[in-house]
Amino acid sequence: MGHATFRAGDLTVVIGDNAADGQHRAGYNGVWSLTHRDEADNFFVPTVAGLNLEHIINGEDFDHDGTSRVFFEPRNAPMTFTRLSDTEAELHQPPTPTFHLESWTHFTLVAPHYVDLHFRCQARQHVFRFGTIAVFWASYINAPDDKSIYFRRSQTWQQLCTQQHNDESTVRHPGDRVTLRFVDGYPPALYRNLSPLYYDEPFYYGNFKGMVAILMFDRTSGIRFTHSPSGGGGNTERQTSNPAWDFQFLIPGYEVNREYGFRARLAYRPRCNRAEIRQEVAAWRRGLG
Repeated sequence: MGHATFRAGDLTVVIGDNAADGQHRAGYNGVWSLTHRDEADNFFVPTVAGLNLEHIINGEDFDHDGTSRVFFEPRNAPMTFTRLSDTEAELHQPPTPTFHLESWTHFTLVAPHYVDLHFRCQARQHVFRFGTIAVFWASYINAPDDKSIYFRRSQTWQQLCTQQHNDESTVRHPGDRVTLRFVDGYPPALYRNLSPLYYDEPFYYGNFKGMVAILMFDRTSGIRFTHSPSGGGGNTERQTSNPAWDFQFLIPGYEVNREYGFRARLAYRPRCNRAEIRQEVAAWRRGLG
């Protein structure tokens, strides 16, 4: 089986690989469904997923034939789902055909309202000629009234809701000195378009109905936030679009067969004030040691 349902505290979560099942479309992995005791609607677009491993980027390889098999290689390459316990699962993707990146994504549910993610990867060949591995995750949000993400910069709150897809879509930390390079003819992409905004603290949040989703990271190094107002397509019933609240992990100066990774936590809970949001982040970071 390529997916399973997990429960912990207030959350019910379906985690799965790239396989199709029912309304869930093939090519989308990670968290297929996220619901809360206080909100029955799926936070993510039901036909796709959240925390979906979406792109591997070397700035050079792309589809010349009009397909998207290279652009979306993590969606298309084989992936194995393993249920480890009542609250844990892992997705393993062997070295992919083009980028030869092997990865493991470990999910853990933690009561009352957390989904923890531990990502690890190893490059198996030297195919990142420009010297940086970039990996990209997409989360397709189920037609929220507020499509914005919010984060901190210079002790103030910043709001990002891009006007259109690929428009100033990627937010960096001020210490991020990595420049992704691309060959001539490389197609437009969210990760190629940089926002004038920066973040200081490694987390952002967004609102969904009466809930708030807080995505926090264990580091600023290599982490970028990315937004699209319409990346998840449209919602006919609600007459609006499904935004994408995404992120990237960059590994400059990588070495073949060396392991790299990061940890993240998604908190999904009833809405609270911003002081409580920062308390959630601080408590998790203290727990990381």
